[in-house]
Amino acid sequence: MKPRVTPPVFKGGLHDARTATVIGRWLGPAFAVCFLTGLVSHFMQHPPGWLADDLPSRPVWGYRLTQGLHVASGIAAIPLLLAKLWTVYPRLFEWPALRSVRHALERLSVAVLVAGAVFELATGLLNTAQWYPWPFSFVPVHYAVGWLVVGALLLHIAVKSPEIRAHWTRRSPGTLALPAVDEPDRRSLLAALTAAVGAVTLTTVGQSFTPLKGFILFAPRHPDKGPQTLPVNRTAAAAGVGRIAHEEYRLTVAGPRPYTLTLDELRALPQHEVELPIACVEGWSRSARWTGVRVADLLERAGVPEQARVRVVSLQLRGGYRVSEMGHRHARDPLTLLALRLNGEELDPDHGYPARLIAPDRPGVLQTKWVGRLEVVA
Repeated sequence: MKPRVTPPVFKGGLHDARTATVIGRWLGPAFAVCFLTGLVSHFMQHPPGWLADDLPSRPVWGYRLTQGLHVASGIAAIPLLLAKLWTVYPRLFEWPALRSVRHALERLSVAVLVAGAVFELATGLLNTAQWYPWPFSFVPVHYAVGWLVVGALLLHIAVKSPEIRAHWTRRSPGTLALPAVDEPDRRSLLAALTAAVGAVTLTTVGQSFTPLKGFILFAPRHPDKGPQTLPVNRTAAAAGVGRIAHEEYRLTVAGPRPYTLTLDELRALPQHEVELPIACVEGWSRSARWTGVRVADLLERAGVPEQARVRVVSLQLRGGYRVSEMGHRHARDPLTLLALRLNGEELDPDHGYPARLIAPDRPGVLQTKWVGRLEVVA
């Protein structure tokens, strides 16, 4: 006779639906903010054709805010997800494991949700440190799995909606029908979880929200550390550029009236100074003063149509984002510069010497460095 399987007994009082629902009330909005701001970041970096010409250039701090929220909400979701999994993990040992087709589908959706959520938070955290110990391309896979997680989450909420409604508030009908739980223990757990979320947020968010930069302990970037007190993701050496000789540099502006400028000729043009943030997908950002020539003026001199999309080509020899494109809103914005100076000093090679793009409300990876050519997109 086959021995009867006896599932383990969990005596902890906090592995209950009420605790899981309370944590879920926090985890759900964190995932929602992370997903929505992630969509903004993805479409800013890889806009579909119908959107490419209409990406907004204002407010100038728009991408800084959304990407800062994306990374902050993702990091805050890590302790929330761990607490949620701790609360519900005894259900893995329920017996029988599959009671019906509906139950099997529910467990499958939960497996997809948990695996996808852990994958998104883990890979997103490693991306902030620019560490990629996997063979696939981060951006498309992270984006695709994000949609998978959202779909599994919506399905899970739909399946669990009766239970969620029953335990949404302390006085919800049906709560009293559950086994009694030590309420002080639950409050202690939630207080500890609140402290954990606050701690990881406080010690990392300063890389984007600079008033809190003094509390940075675990963020991979400090907004003040780098050449000219500005962080750098890709150095000139990593891009294969090195130090470009002053006398060898040429900027080509292609259009109906194409022309080429030396660095001295570029410096002799009217110079403008703007204060703009540079915000990177890894979550750090910092405002700085940039001085250079308006891209709109360079394009107008070449006879480029006002509604044209513009391609910016770097002199870098290797690495991604060697070429970026701008819709007409960014290209014609008076704050968009081909910058020659940073905070009053000549650009450091790691910041794009002799000339780099700086534009409002634009991801840092698209603020092309070591610019050698501007051209109209056919």
